[in-house]
Amino acid sequence: MIFRRALQRELASSAGATFTVLFTILVTWTLIRVLGKAAGGKVDSADVLALIAFAILDYLPTILTLTTFIAVLAAVTRSYRDSEMVVWFASGMSLRRWIRPVLTFGLPIVLVVAALSLVVTPWAASKRLEFVERFQNREDLKRVAPGQFRESSSSDRVFFVERSGGDTAVVQNVFVNSQDKNGTSIVVAREGVIESDANGGQYLVLSNGRRYQGQPGQADFQSMEFERYKMRVATRAPVLGTDTPSNALPTSILLKVENQYTRAELLDRISAPLICLVLMLLAIPLGFVNPRAGSSANMILALLIFFTYLNLNKLMENSVKRAKLDFDVAWWPLHLAAALTVAALFAWRLNVNHRWHPLALLSAWKRRRAPLAAAPIPAPAPLAKSEAE
Repeated sequence: MIFRRALQRELASSAGATFTVLFTILVTWTLIRVLGKAAGGKVDSADVLALIAFAILDYLPTILTLTTFIAVLAAVTRSYRDSEMVVWFASGMSLRRWIRPVLTFGLPIVLVVAALSLVVTPWAASKRLEFVERFQNREDLKRVAPGQFRESSSSDRVFFVERSGGDTAVVQNVFVNSQDKNGTSIVVAREGVIESDANGGQYLVLSNGRRYQGQPGQADFQSMEFERYKMRVATRAPVLGTDTPSNALPTSILLKVENQYTRAELLDRISAPLICLVLMLLAIPLGFVNPRAGSSANMILALLIFFTYLNLNKLMENSVKRAKLDFDVAWWPLHLAAALTVAALFAWRLNVNHRWHPLALLSAWKRRRAPLAAAPIPAPAPLAKSEAE
């Protein structure tokens, strides 16, 4: 019980530190990416915080899986480095006794990963898609930020407004540069308002402005003043959810709709908790390290195993998506092979008579480092009579 409580505290401390570092990196990277999209006019600046939260929820299962793997590996590695495992094995305790406290620590995290992968992540993906589509389907003038040039959705107009009327559809000091078959036209106006017709079309009605058509100095250059000028800025009403990707569909719908895309997404979702469980158990036999050697090589190997496992799972998912493998054949072989690898490593570590067992390696290392003074020193030969005199 003392060992279990100490191990639980160590696992919780290591997991907390690892999760803090990984979560900080994830938030920083997501913040830079989303702010770049907002600066480029691809998303609304008012939706930045919501989009960051949705992106974090999408990557949170992977972060929790890596956190659990590193926490267990760090605890086992520290026990080997501080020679606690030598005492553990010498006391007649087996490496299998680590499984129960590790599962006690890790199974709640596996359940959280399963809930995130099956429920929360699809919801976050659907909300993120809704925010992006709602912004892209807004009228061109509502997408314009005051004081910034913005291109229309059809890429044939550039808008600039000095200020907007808040929540209303009124904008002030409008500049519009348009490209059409007749050439370039520039429209400036003191005020503009957005109106809709019965068919869902969006129109910008400008008042008290001037319109320039053509190139200055040319014979076809035109300049006119107007009190009211109407131009179309959107040809259809916003429609959301017309083509929802599979990663934004609830798991219940994935189970009902059977095609290669829904099967591939379902494989990815059910693989997340399985990967977390297998890697958590793999960290126990993988944590061996020489007490006199550094643990950096062990951690690098663990990261390579983690990313290799994820990439192989993504390869199976893509094979199902391209209809090269059936779902019933693709979802289990990789995880079964990983589980058999864990069992083989446990069997290897438990075979204390094996020449490459950690205990045998430690004993051999201590024998090589034993001082030569431990051997008996022969007595010196007696001196001759002449030498004694």
